[in-house]
Formats: sequence, C-alpha cells, structure tokens
Amino acid sequence: MVKHRNSSRSIISYSSSIARFFSIKAISLYLIFVFAFTIWVLVFSSRNIQTDDDHTKHQQQHRDLIDSESFPPPYLPPRKNLQKPNENTQLWTPPFSFGLHPCVKPTPKYKEFSESDHYVTVRSNGGLNQMRTGIADIVAVAHIMNATLVIPELDKRSFWQDSSVFSDIFDEEHFIKSLRRDVKVIKKLPKEVESLPRARKHFTSWSSVGYYEEMTHLWKEYKVIHVAKSDSRLANNDLPIDVQRLRCRVLYRGLRFSPAIESLGQKLVERLKSRAGRYIALHLRYEKDMLAFTGCTYGLTDAESEELRVMRESTSHWKIKSINSTEQREEGLCPLTPKEVGIFLKGLGYSQTTVIYIAAGEIYGGDDRLSELKSRFPNLVFKETLAGKEELKGFTGHATKTAALDYIISVESDVFVPSHSGNMARAVEGHRRFLGHRRTITPDRKGLVKLFGKMERGQLKEGPKLSNFVNQMHKDRQGAPRRRKGPTQGIKGRARFRTEEAFYENPYPECICSSKEHKEP
Repeated sequence: MVKHRNSSRSIISYSSSIARFFSIKAISLYLIFVFAFTIWVLVFSSRNIQTDDDHTKHQQQHRDLIDSESFPPPYLPPRKNLQKPNENTQLWTPPFSFGLHPCVKPTPKYKEFSESDHYVTVRSNGGLNQMRTGIADIVAVAHIMNATLVIPELDKRSFWQDSSVFSDIFDEEHFIKSLRRDVKVIKKLPKEVESLPRARKHFTSWSSVGYYEEMTHLWKEYKVIHVAKSDSRLANNDLPIDVQRLRCRVLYRGLRFSPAIESLGQKLVERLKSRAGRYIALHLRYEKDMLAFTGCTYGLTDAESEELRVMRESTSHWKIKSINSTEQREEGLCPLTPKEVGIFLKGLGYSQTTVIYIAAGEIYGGDDRLSELKSRFPNLVFKETLAGKEELKGFTGHATKTAALDYIISVESDVFVPSHSGNMARAVEGHRRFLGHRRTITPDRKGLVKLFGKMERGQLKEGPKLSNFVNQMHKDRQGAPRRRKGPTQGIKGRARFRTEEAFYENPYPECICSSKEHKEP
C-alpha cells in the first residue's frame, strides 16, 4: 500500500514536471509568435505607408497634369544627371547664424498713426525692387509726417515700359490691412481734395527723420504732397529703431505679391526642389540695359558696343554718357560675363551637375553668349522652361511681374549668386539675411577680374590653384551674419551715403535680433 502511494506520488511529481516544462515551452513559443507577428505587422504597415506616399505623389502628379494639360510639361534636367558625387555639402548649407532671428515689432515707445486730413501721393520709380524699397521708405515718411498714404503709382516710363498697376503686382488689400497701425492707406484721394493744389516735392535722398519733421510745414499751405520719386528717401543709418523696423515690416510683411504671382512663384520653387533637390539662383545681370548703363563692353563686338553707346546716349535720365569700359571692369563695376560666372562657380567647387536657375531677362547675345556657362553647367533652367506657356500668359510683356517670379525663386533658393550688385541683388540678399542668413555668395568682381586677366595671359588656368584663390577670396562673402557696413573712410559730405551698405541689403541689427530676445511668430 505504502509502495503504491509512493509510486503514485512519483507519477504525480513527474506529471507536474512535464506540465511545467510544457508551460514554459508554450509561453516561449507564444512570445516568439507575438514577436514575429509584430515584426510582420510593422513591415506590412511600412509598405502601406510607402504605398500611401506613392499614391499621394501620384495624385499630386495627376493634379499637376490637370493644371497644365493645355501646355507641355515644364523642362527640368533628368534625375539621373542631377547626382552630385563627393560634392562638399558646405557649399549648400547656410552659414552659422548664431541664433539670430527676425524682429520687426515696434518698441513700447512707438507711436501708432492718428487720423489725419493730410495726404501723400507718390510715383514709384525704377524696376521692381527699386520700387519695393522706395515704397517701404515712403510708408515710413508718411508715418513720420502723420499723413494718409494713397496707394503708390508704379513706374510706367522706365526701360521696362510695364503698364502694371499696384494691385497687379502686390496684394493691395493685405498691404492696407497689415499697415493699419502704422499709417492709413487709401486707394485714391477723396473727391473733396482731388482738385486742390498739391505741393510737388523731390525729397532729398538719404534724409533723416528731422528733415521730414521740418517738411511738415508744408501742411500749413497744402492738404496733399506729391512725391516725384520714392527710392532712397531715407538714410541707411542713424534712424530711430522704430522707423527702421517699420521699413522692414513694409518690405518683408506688407508688400506681399499678388495671389497670382505668389502662387506661380511658389509652384515653380516646388518644381525645382522636387526635381533637382537643391539649386542655385543666379541673378545673371547681363542684359542690354545694364551693359549700356554701366558702359561695360568687354568681350563684345564693335557693333554691340556701338549699340550700347547709342542706347546710353539716348536715355535722358542716365546722367553719365562717356564711360571708359576698361576702367569700369578693372574697378569691379561691370557685371560678370556668363563665361566668368561659370569659371567662378566651378572654382568654388560646384559640380557640373548643379542645377542653376537663371533669374534674369533676355541675356545680351542670347545662346551664343550663354554657351560657355552652359559648357561648364549644362543644367540651366529658365522661367520659360520651368513654367508652361499658359502659366506665363498673364506675365508676357510685364517685366515687373516676371521680375517678381525671379525674386521669389531667388529668395527661396539654396544658394543665391548675383553677377552684379544692383537693386535686385541687394534686396534678395537682405531678405535672405532677414530669413535666417541663407547662403548668398557675393562675387568679388574686382579681385576676380585680376584672376581672369592672369588666365588670359596664360599665367593661370582652371584647376586646383585657381579654385584655391577663388575660395580664399570669398570665404567671408557667403552671407554670414555681420553688421551693416558704414561709409568708406575719407569720404565726406553727402557723397558718403553712396558708399554705405544699403539698409535693405543688410537690415542687421535693427530688424535681426540675438537669441537672447524673444522670437517673434
């Protein structure tokens, strides 16, 4: 009996051991099964996500096709030609900005506008960016003089002969609304003052706040002041911070482009980035009007040089008629030629596959003159190849509108390179500084001309040695944060203003603040 009980206990103990063994094994198998199932779910989900992304892209491509069904798809270089093997990534990354950020809010001392029965009308002069910066100045002037501003009239008599009105280029309603605390803006003069006599003024360039405070004596005799020119009406420096910030609010927040321009501009940026990944915007200021104005004829034929001379002589508002082209070039006052730009960019280290958007009008000399740039960088893109004919239909014959597209694409580019320091080059550089010091490479034209001279004499050729010279020359010309430059030493009187760095070229420190200050939305 005892033996039987012992035997039973042994069997029960053995059975319990087997049960424990199988329980552990079952649990292990269960855990392995759960883990495997989880991995399978994750893999399947990721495939679905990729499929969803692909489907979304397909839908977007389909929408783009519908949007552009009336014209051929825009040209961009094939993807396989856009690989950039072993290219230095520092060529594309923005300079270190030390936590600097935009700041345009008025200080606690700022006086908002008060109702006024005095009015300022203005005819903006010049091309797009000359008018934009001029309008920003005039808004500040109207604020200083406590006047109501009538929507500016755009220049229709300049070289571009553009018939566009303010609302064709800018979002008029946004302009009025965004500045409502700074100055009252109306679309036209009230009927009761339309027929009243007006004071017609050419306000002095680069003037101080004190100058405009003195000009308020005109209100004793007139209800309306008409300003004949808008550009450079305010000094670059030594103005109250609230005046400077108002100029920035106007330029970077108030003067938004019209919905049609803004929409197409952003669409073209997206096309460039989706296809090319990253791109250089090259403001190739090698157009007929610029060459005639500067008197730069290097590399041109005798017939072309004569054509430019005649144009300069016949343009009444260009004051300087006789220009020594060689001296201009040696002083770095001429725009780089397309060939020189190609040598320069190659010297910096950009690869042949780099996509370059040409932000310019018609290049003087056409494709023949572009050939030596294209031989070094074949992936050149133009508005006309990036957008379809239907998209550009409302822009044809309106140079100010097409310049606005160039402006948007240039501001949003990974790298911006101007071949000459004109109004657009300065405005784009300033805007890119304001937005976070995006990489902007400003060629040292005077230094480069010396290198090009050595190349012509056979003393230097394209290669590592030239590349080293170019990079050393431009290591501090990449758009990194710095304070605005003052006048050239030794120059006195009003002439010193012409040698200062323009406020809109570098709005630091008034409109760009350190990380210690609260970031604005």
